Amino acid sequence: MLLLVLTGLAWMVQIMTMMKFLLSYGIELTSFLGLTILMVPFIISIIVPFVTFIAIIFVYNKLISDNEITVMAAAGLSPYQIAKPALIIAAILTVLHLILNLWIVPITQAKFYNTQWNLRYGLAHMKLQESAFTQLANGLVVYVDKVSGHDLSQVMLSDMRDESAPITIFAEKGKLVSTTRGLSIVMSNGALQTNGSTMTTGTFESFDMDLNVADKEGESVFKVRRIPTYNLISTVLDSPSEKQHKMVLAELCTRFLGPFMNIILAALCATILLKTSLLRRRASFAPAFAVAAMAVAMSLFMSASNIIGSITGLGLLALSLFIVLCGILFVLLKK
Repeated sequence: MLLLVLTGLAWMVQIMTMMKFLLSYGIELTSFLGLTILMVPFIISIIVPFVTFIAIIFVYNKLISDNEITVMAAAGLSPYQIAKPALIIAAILTVLHLILNLWIVPITQAKFYNTQWNLRYGLAHMKLQESAFTQLANGLVVYVDKVSGHDLSQVMLSDMRDESAPITIFAEKGKLVSTTRGLSIVMSNGALQTNGSTMTTGTFESFDMDLNVADKEGESVFKVRRIPTYNLISTVLDSPSEKQHKMVLAELCTRFLGPFMNIILAALCATILLKTSLLRRRASFAPAFAVAAMAVAMSLFMSASNIIGSITGLGLLALSLFIVLCGILFVLLKK
């Protein structure tokens, strides 16, 4: 229930941050909501360890305040036996978190960025109105008399993006097409006029013009979240640039080691609460101490994952997490 509530809140925040995208590009509400839903798996992958910790601290603190832990301990149950349900649910969430990180999140993130690009610059976005001027980009205006799908009639195109060489095109027919270069408009039976250092005019039977309305800089950004895990591992072995190398290692750390923070935080929370539950007066400080320990643990993990510079460092971090988990479980098992 906590996971659903926090995911819903985060999703609403995501909708608010992308509202400008909805208004600027005139996207249909259903397409916009479908785009934001693609972010939900990524949101869940971030908040799962915190949700696990909060749920465990809530349940066990309630048991402590009602003296039920004291009764169970008096009945002969060890701290490990009492903590076992928390460790089981944390182990299950760790497995599900791994599946989410290794397969689902990369797929949905790739779909998110591709859908976002298509809604901004693809054919789905180019809904030209009949007998109206449509501004496709700053300095690029298209007028069409009739629109039938992506087929256009009586087209007028004005391209003023290059002030030194503005272009004006008139054509009887046109068609919007999506190519590997981006969005293009193919016009037939028309005339062209350019005003550079000299004026040039001419006619054509067919003219293919790249609209170049896509954000090329945004597309060139290296986004590791949308790369499949297998390809991400290959990218490390291929030795990309130093900056990309660190980004890839940090992402691999998040995907492979991040889920294990579920069971580490669960064990840490259960150990602190159960070991202090019989201290009576000091037991009231256990939740605050557990929260502080969780904050320190997550901060150290995130800091370490961002400074890793080699595969060896990734292996050492994995070994460190294993040692920490074993140490917490040893304290929990110790009477």
